[in-house]
Amino acid sequence: MNVPSVQPMGHGVKQRDVIKMTPEEVDAFIHERRAMTLCSINHDGSIHAVAMWYGFVEGCMAVETKAKSQKVQNLRRDPRMTCLLEDGDYYEELRGVELVGTAEIVEDAGRMWELGVSVFERYNAPYTPEMRPLVEMMLHKRVVIKLHVERTVTWDHRKLGLPSTRPT
Repeated sequence: MNVPSVQPMGHGVKQRDVIKMTPEEVDAFIHERRAMTLCSINHDGSIHAVAMWYGFVEGCMAVETKAKSQKVQNLRRDPRMTCLLEDGDYYEELRGVELVGTAEIVEDAGRMWELGVSVFERYNAPYTPEMRPLVEMMLHKRVVIKLHVERTVTWDHRKLGLPSTRPT
């Protein structure tokens, strides 16, 4: 297998600075259609991580979930949460965004509706008034978890310019 040589990065060049996403890249990445991993802290201190569809409410990333779910119980007790969005199958393609912050549990029907429509449109189809019963069903006995971001960590290995390791 003929692999092109890669020049090593010089001393003093931080890879972290090279692979960091710009705010515009982060915004575009999180607005792509994907699932995210939502992490909360269990009663015993272990991490509870679940894959979730997400949308946006009041400009913030948010999810809808059953009101009695484990993640809601965890976040009511300790509102710290981390969300991870990632993409790529090979090292040179890996990119992701980690959002660290605090959760707000939203139970107001109007605010929940905004998120319900957002999630429906992101993962199903454009919302029309005929879709109202589907969104209502989706929000039945649910709450919204809205993330207030305090720290963002990003990486985009495509910026390293590494040769592909994809099998040919």
